[in-house]
Amino acid sequence: MVNIFETIKKETYDYRTKIAVIEGSQSISYEDLINSANSLALRLKEYGIKPLDRVAMLCNDSIDYIIISLAILSVKAVAVPISPSLSWDETETVLIRIDVNYLIFDNSIYLNEKCIVIFSGFKSDKKFFIHCRNAIDTVSDDYYAINPAFIRFSSGTTGASKGVVLSHEAIIERTDAADKALCMTFEDVVIWVLSMSYHFVVTILLFLRRASTIVLCGSSFPLLFFESIKNCKPTFIYASPFHYHVLANSEDLSSAILSSVRLAVSTAMKLPQSTAAEFYDKFGFELCEAYGIIEVGLPFVNLYGIKSKRGSAGKVLPDYDIKIENRDEHGVGELFIRGKGMFDAYFSPWKSRKDVILNGWFKTGDLGSIDDNGFLTISGRDKNVINFTGMKIFPEEVESVLNRYPAVKESFVYGVPHPRYGELPCAKIILKDETNSDFDFNEIRRFCYSLLPSYKVPKEITQVKTLEKTASGKLKR
Repeated sequence: MVNIFETIKKETYDYRTKIAVIEGSQSISYEDLINSANSLALRLKEYGIKPLDRVAMLCNDSIDYIIISLAILSVKAVAVPISPSLSWDETETVLIRIDVNYLIFDNSIYLNEKCIVIFSGFKSDKKFFIHCRNAIDTVSDDYYAINPAFIRFSSGTTGASKGVVLSHEAIIERTDAADKALCMTFEDVVIWVLSMSYHFVVTILLFLRRASTIVLCGSSFPLLFFESIKNCKPTFIYASPFHYHVLANSEDLSSAILSSVRLAVSTAMKLPQSTAAEFYDKFGFELCEAYGIIEVGLPFVNLYGIKSKRGSAGKVLPDYDIKIENRDEHGVGELFIRGKGMFDAYFSPWKSRKDVILNGWFKTGDLGSIDDNGFLTISGRDKNVINFTGMKIFPEEVESVLNRYPAVKESFVYGVPHPRYGELPCAKIILKDETNSDFDFNEIRRFCYSLLPSYKVPKEITQVKTLEKTASGKLKR
């Protein structure tokens, strides 16, 4: 059976002395990265971790995070990333639903008398603890037959299944498929600001396979972000629209600072056209919007640099096929995808891939349309659509407008049933100044009316202190 760690080791052998990862003032070569992962793997074995054990990682992004991940994969155990941003109750949900055997963490708040130090970090003297859990281990026999590597906690398209299982084979296939768009090489220097808990399998592992240099900039934002861009001469940026908005509006960065960048990919959420425009106006080249799905991989990247195609995810990559079914009068319908590197199963309750997809087609749960030139535009999630007097309202579109209002920190748009209109669009918002009890919400409505058709403007806006989110950090709809 193949192993993604062994694949990385083999493919980077000729680049052993090259810098693999930079984190602030620290850096690690490919040779030291592989050796550190091998050394930790021996400790994991000595502790009792066996092939196919599920090992959760509750750690901050760092060089050490990558070493721990590779060590888990090296011993043929299964990595279960957990975001440090989750509450303890949400973390417990992941541990229980994925029936985790071991937990590795770097925050002493989770420490108890049964934990030991398993790793002291790469030149950092940090302490990473390990805790052995009493897993029930009533796992489907299929689990042991598919060579699993990662389980990413997710609600899946049904909202019931928890945990997307990816085999080593699927990871190798989907990284190869994504590279037909990204074309990574050993000469690339990657600026990285996203959470590894959610963005690791396709991107970080691909960058490592191609012996690129990864510059971690997530901590001390935006200072380390700006510093790294100034000092490292990046060729590739992988970030969210928020990060590109910050770049475009920073007076500390000149318009020539990104002259070495060959590709700037926007992911994690739909790229607002306003952000694409302000980035182009400052830096002189178009952002590339990417559309990824944990069950599928990265089937779309808009590489074309065409201003009129802003807002599109681009054309489907060579290793994938797509189809749109049940289209409305505007050509918007349900998006289905098939191709290489598809997920292997949902973990809890167990559902194998063949029980989820039909004739190879995976229903994404997204609504989209394809123009005459093959460009895909995502309109929203099927289950999230608000039907107001027969007109469709996509909450994500309205949220993107609300979030542009200067006083709004975050928003959530939802439908409220109405006997006459079907559903009314309403919104909950978190203000940047939560103490402002005299805020005039009509100001937000007037702002929305200037950017949206009147029927899409929320009929009721409520101020809240928090918004309910899933264990994977997304708004719970």
